[in-house]
Amino acid sequence: MKWRAPCEIFGALFALAKLCGRMKKVKDVRDRPSPLKHGPFVLFWFARVFSSVAFQVSTVAVGWQVYALSGSAFKLGLVGLTQFLPMVVLTVAAGHLADHYDRRLIVRTCQALMGFAVGALALANFTGSLHIAQIYAVVAVLGACRSFEHPTMAALLPRLIEPSALPEAATRMASATQTAVIVGPALGGLLYTLSPGVAYGVAALLFIAAGLLSTLIRAGTVPSVGAPKGFDSLFSGITYIWRRPAVLGAISLDLFAVLFGGATALLPVYARDILHTGAWGLGILRSAPALGALSMSFVIARRPIERKIGHKMFAGVIVFGIATMIFGVSRSLILSLGALVVLGAADVVSVVIRMPLVQIATPDRMRGRVSAVNSLFVGTSNQLGEFESGVTAAIFGTVPAVMIGGIGSIVIALLWMRLFPELLKADRFESAPDP
Repeated sequence: MKWRAPCEIFGALFALAKLCGRMKKVKDVRDRPSPLKHGPFVLFWFARVFSSVAFQVSTVAVGWQVYALSGSAFKLGLVGLTQFLPMVVLTVAAGHLADHYDRRLIVRTCQALMGFAVGALALANFTGSLHIAQIYAVVAVLGACRSFEHPTMAALLPRLIEPSALPEAATRMASATQTAVIVGPALGGLLYTLSPGVAYGVAALLFIAAGLLSTLIRAGTVPSVGAPKGFDSLFSGITYIWRRPAVLGAISLDLFAVLFGGATALLPVYARDILHTGAWGLGILRSAPALGALSMSFVIARRPIERKIGHKMFAGVIVFGIATMIFGVSRSLILSLGALVVLGAADVVSVVIRMPLVQIATPDRMRGRVSAVNSLFVGTSNQLGEFESGVTAAIFGTVPAVMIGGIGSIVIALLWMRLFPELLKADRFESAPDP
């Protein structure tokens, strides 16, 4: 019996492979309300793309410049820690604000602040006054703003569309994010070759443009009436998640799996010292996971994930770990790009399952606080994972650090199957009543 769950998961891996290789007609797809028919969602989609592209351009510029200035993998890992710390401090407050104030106002304010902060880096580069401490300061501002922007946008999304369209909207948003991750790093690498100041300047303009688009959204910006404003409400999102094992398992799975699989933090090291490419190579490497994720998003849009969502989520995490290990040992740019493409495709399966699973199961009056906790977990997995990768690379070396991360992701998936059987057995997306 103890081998039953792993066998079911590897069976799901086979099903996932069939999902990529075989397309079939899906009944009632045309009858579903498409989020693309709603103007507010379209504005929301483009605002997310612009903000994400700006962040990716900034990330490439920051990563390459920090490594160029310091030559230290540890200091490169500190970039992730600097983003992570503001998220830990501000996430609870971010969820509380998202449930009590105009969500559109919060989003556009964050995007404007990020634009001004990155613009300051552009000015420092153009004037020749840049110091590495300034980069860390701006990274901290980005982390603080994103700790408010992400949960607020997640809480805003369900109010822009019909509930039945949320799974498709999650796929569309995943494609938006991955489109940005494809375009952003490549654009960032190209702009950085012109000048670091140019890269930061373009990122600043994109952040400002995202804020303007967010201003134009007219529907669903104010949360439901009646959400309590007492001190206890600050932590009610944590309580809500804790009492729902499937939601807790989905969020924590992402936290620990990606925490150990943060190979992307070491891409500057791979680009310069292992694969021997320049800034352009770093941009391509950063774009590769998004290319895989975008391709998988198109597949899922044609054939939505509607059954055995738990099995498919775990399957995606296991493939993610395997692809991370292959990337870790590769010395070929082509093989490395292929591994990163598979890694991104596997990761997006988890994303498009986790997002609607959490949002559909959460009443609107609590979506801000629950989304904030979810955002903290996701941000922790990404940013703290970058720090973990930098530390393990400094101790064990770059390649062993990535291999340890890939193995860790697989181990976490197998362990979570035992700890959260409700998540493993989850079959469909189910709404919860608004208590």
